[in-house]
Amino acid sequence: MAVNNDVLVKINSLKKYFPVRSGIFLRAKKYVRAVDNVSFTIKKNETLALVGESGCGKTTIGRTILHLLEPTDGEVIFDNKNLTKISKDELKELRKGMQIVFQNPYTSLHPRKLVKDIVGEPLKIHTDFSSVEILRRVKETLENVGLREEHMYRYPHEFSGGQRQRIAVARAIILRPKFIVLDEPTSALDVSVQARILNLLNKLKEELSLTYLFITHDLAVVDYMADRVAVMYLGKVVEIGKKDDIFKRPAHPYTRVLEAAIPIPDPFFKKERILPKGEVPNPVNPPKGCRFHTRCDYAVDKCKELEPQLEKVDDEHYVACHRWKEI
Repeated sequence: MAVNNDVLVKINSLKKYFPVRSGIFLRAKKYVRAVDNVSFTIKKNETLALVGESGCGKTTIGRTILHLLEPTDGEVIFDNKNLTKISKDELKELRKGMQIVFQNPYTSLHPRKLVKDIVGEPLKIHTDFSSVEILRRVKETLENVGLREEHMYRYPHEFSGGQRQRIAVARAIILRPKFIVLDEPTSALDVSVQARILNLLNKLKEELSLTYLFITHDLAVVDYMADRVAVMYLGKVVEIGKKDDIFKRPAHPYTRVLEAAIPIPDPFFKKERILPKGEVPNPVNPPKGCRFHTRCDYAVDKCKELEPQLEKVDDEHYVACHRWKEI
């Protein structure tokens, strides 16, 4: 396999199916196809935003990349190492370079542990540092995220939502990872706090040379954070490209729906609303052909029978749509 030194994360034909069990013996007769044959790369020091409706498989991809969920099929390559073909000891060693910040800071922090123990726990697991060195590193890391030494000796319930998410970020960066999955890290926060957390994440990215997979449904946040954007629908990536290409020249009808939903901070500006038909299909039994065809105004017979593959629109811009040249 050729080595690409610019790529940090590469997933090939990734699948993650969840069994739907029924009957007396709880046998798996059907599967929820949460992630179904997805491939993309994330370059070093870039932010790839993964966007789409709730339930489209965004979070499942992030957790499967980190092997918090075992993939059903496909490859996850991190730093030129295939995570699906290595031992548990090798995976544990690589985990130091991969971290995650969860969506809800109210549930992702242990309520009965002091902050110094929450943030310092990765060092206890992955290093042989002394307790004095761990405290020093915890203090230094908390200062990097805008907290003070005195915060080390408090419990999570004593902090605001924004401060809790700063603690979660501190826990994620204390091992100096290369790659962080940000799973909607601001969606549970007040709008005024969101901007501060986003600014912090951008600052840390530059200072620590981090690479982000930014999972979100908020395209306004994507416009501020991302270098490239991947659009998901019902377990599939339907469009991927540079941020400017996705926002200025969306090629997939579903991307246009998402783009039209971005609010404009001008009460006198009348923006065209594009509303898809019907409801999102059942991921246990997704539609044949293009999965969006049941809600798409441009669908023809070919869309109902033949599944579109990602094809090149222009430089680094790909779309899975039979009719993108016509619409």
